[in-house]
Amino acid sequence: MKRHLLVRLLSVAVAATTLAACSSGTAPSAAGGTFTVWDPYPQFDASSAWAKVVDKCGADARVKIARQAFDTTDLTNKVLLAAQQGTAPNVLVVDNPVVSTLAEGGVLKSNADTGLDTAQVAPNLLAAGDVKGQVYGVPIGANTLALYYNKAVLTAAGVDPASVRDWASLDAALAKVHAAGKKGITFSAIGTEEGSFQFLPWFWGAGANLTDLASAGAVAALAQWKSWLDKGYAPNSVIGNTQTTSWQEFATGDYAFAENGTWQLQNAKKAGFEYGVLEIPARTGGAAPAPTGGEFVTVPAQSGPDAEKTAGKIASCLTSPANVLDSDTALTYVSAVPSVQEKQVAAQPELKVWVDAVKVAKGRTGDNLGTRYPRISEPLWGAVQAALTGAKTPDAALAAAQATAAAAK
Repeated sequence: MKRHLLVRLLSVAVAATTLAACSSGTAPSAAGGTFTVWDPYPQFDASSAWAKVVDKCGADARVKIARQAFDTTDLTNKVLLAAQQGTAPNVLVVDNPVVSTLAEGGVLKSNADTGLDTAQVAPNLLAAGDVKGQVYGVPIGANTLALYYNKAVLTAAGVDPASVRDWASLDAALAKVHAAGKKGITFSAIGTEEGSFQFLPWFWGAGANLTDLASAGAVAALAQWKSWLDKGYAPNSVIGNTQTTSWQEFATGDYAFAENGTWQLQNAKKAGFEYGVLEIPARTGGAAPAPTGGEFVTVPAQSGPDAEKTAGKIASCLTSPANVLDSDTALTYVSAVPSVQEKQVAAQPELKVWVDAVKVAKGRTGDNLGTRYPRISEPLWGAVQAALTGAKTPDAALAAAQATAAAAK
């Protein structure tokens, strides 16, 4: 294990996480017939569908499972520290941007070593676990971003949601909503990973690449966001909005659009008004690639090949098509397996737009960025903040961000 690298990676990994729940605790080490599973789902107790799948997979492997759930950021910290001490869990469910960090640090075993099968997994979702040609783990599911819309607000403004196909038509819709006395669009542009996460569909949708933050496409995307604030289509509160507070604004019923994710579906059903969902449009049409959220089931390096083989069986079980439908339903994820996605849409037709969005989504650490991603993302969210507050023009903000990212390589 590359222990000399783990301390440096500890702070890097934390910056790559997006969404978190809350818990804490210390998981037991594997001993005898007990195998440890660490996951970032403290909201699910032992009676949940997820916990029952975990127990079933342990029983199938003929071992007892000791499951421990942590806050997402806390989980990353604890895994890196445990790896230094030689007490990493047997099976680890971890946020997808952190996979490359753990792999580079020697914490994880590759699928070639553990026998994890990814043949049925969508390639664009698997890409987040690809590190220099080796794949580590299997995505348990994915979430991503799209545009929720308020049907009543759009109807009152004379906007057909089907007309929103590119940035120009979205601008036209926002202008009509604004003229009708309603609010246009809300999103999260906060100076954290959430801000970068929400900006990336517009960044990628303009043809920009994370290796060049100052490209013409990147500038166009940031200028688009800035124009919405200047025209009053988006509130100044987006500068400090998290994805939660942005949703709360949309839930007032005054906004036409909100950029948010699958995790808000249950809240949308409780909002008290009719809503719909659109894929985020790319600049010139079609769906923009949005970043993938969601976790990978991975196998950390262990005391011997027998333990790794058993851990691989548990991980394979957790991600098998036979079990993952129940897990993804509990976790409100779109499955990473196309055949399971079809079952999800058959059961809940409203998920089709989310399945379509996931099909064109991208991993944030893809394009061989790996552990470089956090050193790119932070300057990017800083540029968004600088432009939206008026401290810098979009092109100047992104030029400074590119210089910072380049210096941090």
